[in-house]
Amino acid sequence: MASDHHTPDPQHGHGRPHGHQHGHRHGDDFDWAAMATMLEAEAELFTPAYARALAWLGTEVTEPGLVVDAGSGPGVISCLLAETFPGARVVAVDGSEPLLERARARAARQGVAARLDTLAGELPEALDELDHPADLLWASRSLHHLGDQKAALAAFGGRLAPGGTLAVLEGGLPSRYLPRDVGFGRPGLQARLDAAQEERFARMRAELPGAVAETEDWPALLAAAGLKHTGSRSFLLDVPAPLPDPARAFVVDALTRARDVHADALDAEDCATLDRLLDPTDPRSLHQRADVFVLAAHTVHRAVRPV
Repeated sequence: MASDHHTPDPQHGHGRPHGHQHGHRHGDDFDWAAMATMLEAEAELFTPAYARALAWLGTEVTEPGLVVDAGSGPGVISCLLAETFPGARVVAVDGSEPLLERARARAARQGVAARLDTLAGELPEALDELDHPADLLWASRSLHHLGDQKAALAAFGGRLAPGGTLAVLEGGLPSRYLPRDVGFGRPGLQARLDAAQEERFARMRAELPGAVAETEDWPALLAAAGLKHTGSRSFLLDVPAPLPDPARAFVVDALTRARDVHADALDAEDCATLDRLLDPTDPRSLHQRADVFVLAAHTVHRAVRPV
């Protein structure tokens, strides 16, 4: 599960470069290993927000021995977990071995390889192979790629040590990259892309094996899994214009994917607007315009296994 963000959706992160997220397909068209570069770019861009989220978790989770990144993708957050909790062993769990290879390589570059292990397998079953219960289990947009989310939460909770914390990153706000009116085409392009993505996400969920429809009340779902909800908080990523080159490149990649994925759901005018935004020779394209930004919010829900 490539949770580094969860599904690499250009609008919602539904499923950044979610989530999750195997090297396989779950009713969608994502090949997670092939998308490793985009997964890494998004997670690196969102690292300031993830760092604040992990610092918030650190107020509840003190000196954990074992931290699990359930749906780790290429390991950007896994390595951030190792940095945030320097006394912990971190296990990156993912269904894609090529992504785990990237996680191991990143850990070596960042000097945390001695404390980062990897585990290949599908969630939640792969967690049964852990040799110890987790003091912190982080699941970033991996749950929504599992058909029965309530059962998966119970399985996640069952792998916690007594007093251990489960942190679920789901929801938040769609990313925004451009003004409502970009100066050509109909205003509100990103809102229409959001609507197309919501339809696509609903189809993906419905086609998952064992899919169960749930009200996405994450505190209630955590309570139903036998855990005590201890808080929810959203973390803002605000990269104002003018964007640094890596962030601009990410926006170009994200809207390129939006054009490819949602072309059938958009009218001819919106497709033409996207084509112009993606044309590097156009002075009003994403490549050249000065008003491109990144603004998004991710929500984390945390809960504790009773002692």
